[in-house]
Amino acid sequence: MARPHTPGPAAEPLLVDAETDLRPTPEVAVARRALRAHPALLLIGIVLASLNMRAALAGVSPLLGEISGHFGLSATMGSLVTTIPLIFMGLASPFAARFARRWGTEAVLLGALVLLLGGILLRVAPPVMALFAGGALVGSGITFLNVLMPGLVKRDFPHRAAGMTALYTTSMIGGATVSAASAVPLENALGGWRGSLASWSLLAAVAALVWIPQTVLARRGTHHREPAATPVRTTPDAGPRLGRSALAWQVTLFMGLQSSIAYVCIAWLPTIFTDHGMSKSAAGLVFAFSTMLQMVGSFVVPTLAGRMRAQRMLAVVVAALMAAGMAGLLVAPVAGAWVWAALIGVGQGGSVGLALTMMVLRTGDAHTSARLSGMAQTWGYLLAAVGPLALGVVHQTTGGWGLPLTLMLAVCGALVVLGLGAGRDRKIRA
Repeated sequence: MARPHTPGPAAEPLLVDAETDLRPTPEVAVARRALRAHPALLLIGIVLASLNMRAALAGVSPLLGEISGHFGLSATMGSLVTTIPLIFMGLASPFAARFARRWGTEAVLLGALVLLLGGILLRVAPPVMALFAGGALVGSGITFLNVLMPGLVKRDFPHRAAGMTALYTTSMIGGATVSAASAVPLENALGGWRGSLASWSLLAAVAALVWIPQTVLARRGTHHREPAATPVRTTPDAGPRLGRSALAWQVTLFMGLQSSIAYVCIAWLPTIFTDHGMSKSAAGLVFAFSTMLQMVGSFVVPTLAGRMRAQRMLAVVVAALMAAGMAGLLVAPVAGAWVWAALIGVGQGGSVGLALTMMVLRTGDAHTSARLSGMAQTWGYLLAAVGPLALGVVHQTTGGWGLPLTLMLAVCGALVVLGLGAGRDRKIRA
């Protein structure tokens, strides 16, 4: 039987608890107490791992023009640089909980950081295929961090989950902001885009070093070949059948479409600015500013959502903010760049916070929340991967950004429709 859980306030919108359905062995319980006896080490590890969760992706966008020019990539092929990590984020996410059951959360987090480190370095190797293969490893490593970190926070800080959630999300967005802002300066300082991308391997290496002693502590007391946690004896399909629930699909598609908008901006927003005459360094700063303002939306919107019975109006507001930013890019992309970046950033942060919060509010127990989170992340990332690639194809075909941005306005409209459904005061039931 899964551990009882009552959804807390929306300041806790981290839902993918890979260990919701796991019961620790007595030996592992002792090891976890040993970990909690070193809170500073655990806090540093969480912050460093969180910093890595978007940095390796956000640092690519300001350099995409140079990368595509170096290899002679078309706009469609160039979009694969940011799309392939997303595809593997969707494909790898179902395996995170399985690996955690077998080897323990700490060991898998350490492995994810090593995988991320290897992917970053492979991505800058000379052959063009290494660029794409490295992106696949980067996406896989990030998804393991993304799926397992919330469960770790919930497990080890059950009475301070809201504060740890704020720390975790702020660190994640902060890593992306710094990566986007420093991409071009690092390129200039290190002699090219390869040096800029490779520099983020140092952050992954430091994080991995910090997680080594935590992994050792967590494994201490377990027997050879003994998994770090034993499965609770529940059937895998216990609870409502999510695939047959219209509400579950509305939440999943809301997650997918807002992720698609976010990763379209990661892939193409700086390029849109530079194609209209803005310098690379200025475009990188505007993109970093937009990323930084996501923290505003990701904090305010979930807080409001937890105090409301229905969240339909919040869904309309966040979609409208992003639509206003997209419309501004159509009218005056450079003259109003900072305003459009602010609207898009706040809207994106609010939409992802709302999507995560609705996974708790639309379910009646922790087991169903975890299953809905897995469904939404798997299909959501795969759907998100379509966005950058599709816009790259349309941009290459039309030779401009008018039609691609118009399509993004249509996606914002679809997000409103899905939000009106997913934001209703209802729960997924059997």
